Amino acid sequence: MSKASSQTAVVVSTSGSSQLVEHIATDFNISLVRVIDEAAELRDFAIIILDMADSRGDEVVTLVKEFTSHSTFEDIPIIFYSKAGSSLDTMALFDAGVSDIIDDAMDKVDLVARLNKSVFHTIANRQLKSRLKQANDMAFSAMSDTSDLGVNVQFLIHCHECNNIDELGMLLFSTLAHYQIHCSLQIRSKFETKNMEENGLAKDLEGRLLWELKDKGRYVDFGKRCIMNYGQVSLLVKEMPEDEKRYGTVKDNVFALLQGADARVTSIDNLGMLEMERDVMRGMSAKMEGVMHQVDERYQQVMRKCADLVEDMALRVDESILFLDLTEEQEETFSKIMQEGVNTINELFNQGIRIDESFRKLIDYMNRTLKSDEEASVEQIRAVLEKL
Repeated sequence: MSKASSQTAVVVSTSGSSQLVEHIATDFNISLVRVIDEAAELRDFAIIILDMADSRGDEVVTLVKEFTSHSTFEDIPIIFYSKAGSSLDTMALFDAGVSDIIDDAMDKVDLVARLNKSVFHTIANRQLKSRLKQANDMAFSAMSDTSDLGVNVQFLIHCHECNNIDELGMLLFSTLAHYQIHCSLQIRSKFETKNMEENGLAKDLEGRLLWELKDKGRYVDFGKRCIMNYGQVSLLVKEMPEDEKRYGTVKDNVFALLQGADARVTSIDNLGMLEMERDVMRGMSAKMEGVMHQVDERYQQVMRKCADLVEDMALRVDESILFLDLTEEQEETFSKIMQEGVNTINELFNQGIRIDESFRKLIDYMNRTLKSDEEASVEQIRAVLEKL
């Protein structure tokens, strides 16, 4: 390994010089220091070597602990260099944070190899930590995305249980709480325009702003605020997340909520229109019933008058025949014609009564179907159509 490509080693030596320095000088850039503060001022070093052979064991352990507790030396391997055959408390050194122990009996090749091994292990550990961090970030991101998806699915399921705009707005606000954003909401149905806040009290300024920008595109950004528009629903997010990724996630997921809310608003409007049409049909049925009652009375009166006139005419003809000097055959013919007229009038009267009864039954059936508080079934509607 050439010196140009070598790592930097910090050698902490109380004597100021060391045989160790001579052995590794061709493979490491050496920074020789006496105390920890001098080492802390250095930058971009790969390894710390403690040449403390003349120090007591407790002093060395204390020094090692100072290095390992110092933020500057985090993840930097600490090597203890001692004299061969020295009595060392190796467990205390390793517990304090020493990565390896070397001695002056090692030849240069073995010494450099042990130091490089410590450096490579440190690099590998850093790479592993970096990959673990990336994996954790990805896992948390996936968990967050899954959580967002679950919240949106629950909203889409439960929004179809909302029977009015107020219920839908409260459900949307409770779902938006998952994204930790504060919003103002405007819902424009066919029957009303509803401005809503999380606390339930509408604000005029936000309401006017949402109304004026409802046709300005799906997203209207200004400062930290963002207005999202979809169909009959507009949402003002008062403070969007600063994180760029979270910003995009909130936009996409919240917009999906607005799509579901808009679909439900359309359904609520359609249900309202159907209820109005049902009320109109009920009114028309009641009105038709009254008209038919009046028509029925007038019809009965007219038919009775017709029958009375025909019978009176027949009686008067019978009386007049006695003075017309007709033959018996002529009288019979004339009486027969008059009787056939009376029978025809009676038959027409009876047919009118039958038609009136059929129509009344239809009206009664429609009244029973439309006046019921329960929704008419498909079979009932089909039955009305068949009768019509």
